[in-house]
Amino acid sequence: MAGCVKQDTSSIPKQSNNNFTQRSNYGNYSEQQKKLVKFLNNKMLTNQGIYTNYSQQSYMASEARGHELLSESSGLWLQYLAYTHQYKKFRSFYKKTKQTFDQGDQFSYRYTPSKNEKFNVNATLDDLRIIKALQMYADLTKTKAYSKEAATRFSKLQKNTMSEGKIASFYDVKSHKASADGSLAYYDLATLKYFESTSAKNKKMYRDQLSVVQSGFLGDAFPLYAPSYNWQADSYVHGDLNTSEAMETILHLSEVGKVKQVTLNWLKRQVDENTLYNTYSINGSVISKSHSAGSYALAAEIFAVNKNKKMYHKAMKLVWKYQIQDKSSPMYGAIGIERKNEAYSYNNLMALVAAQY
Repeated sequence: MAGCVKQDTSSIPKQSNNNFTQRSNYGNYSEQQKKLVKFLNNKMLTNQGIYTNYSQQSYMASEARGHELLSESSGLWLQYLAYTHQYKKFRSFYKKTKQTFDQGDQFSYRYTPSKNEKFNVNATLDDLRIIKALQMYADLTKTKAYSKEAATRFSKLQKNTMSEGKIASFYDVKSHKASADGSLAYYDLATLKYFESTSAKNKKMYRDQLSVVQSGFLGDAFPLYAPSYNWQADSYVHGDLNTSEAMETILHLSEVGKVKQVTLNWLKRQVDENTLYNTYSINGSVISKSHSAGSYALAAEIFAVNKNKKMYHKAMKLVWKYQIQDKSSPMYGAIGIERKNEAYSYNNLMALVAAQY
């Protein structure tokens, strides 16, 4: 099978219905999607992955930009291909994803084509997203080989970034060290729950992981969650909140039925008033008043999972507000800022995936 490896001793979960592919079918955005997919196919998709930005920016070691490639983007594109039953393209793109990012036990988070260089670290959430996409494909096609591949990749990832259930944000294959911090956004609870259902020990591990996320709740006044947990200090890290990561945490809690109503009420207010800003302090003060299509796309997914059709459409309306409508523009159909020549893969792919909900 193209792109897959031989099975190791990983246990495959016995339940076949893990809800990964369940959809509300709220999304009805065929025109917007058609334009967006055409832009991505023609301007962002390459033989190795998806450009981080439409604009070809200069290289910076500290952040991925320009025509670098991210495993995050590849995971989101794989999910889109699975959702839309493009199975041949899925198989081909997963093979490319492995060629570009695979480091044996994990996927590098970033690849620089101009240097032919993989970064030494992964991002645990991005690995889990790819693993989830593999299981989505397996569920939809009833292909056991992909169930095996998903379970194998999960088992490998566990070795370095999930020691005793303590999830690290990344593992460095050169220094052989995991990060001390674990981002709460990286606890993809539905995926963890599914793959850790294979033994009593693993089930306990999942309960402990859920507890780490739930105990990071900041309180009813600002009902979001601490950005991360430091395993060495055994305490939460209370820095500023990146909203897209905060939304990931809420989505993951929603997917296992553990989201708080007070959190959903807060999110509803921000979407109603178009005030879902990019950065907050942990007491709820606005740090950055800029907005992100990706954050609104995640809000839409949260509302869909919680069966709030009206708010799903409200959030998606704010996502599509960022779509470039000028037919003469080379960026026609993109989610981006035309005057800056910017269209980031994250916002475009988050919009595309949210439209499948």
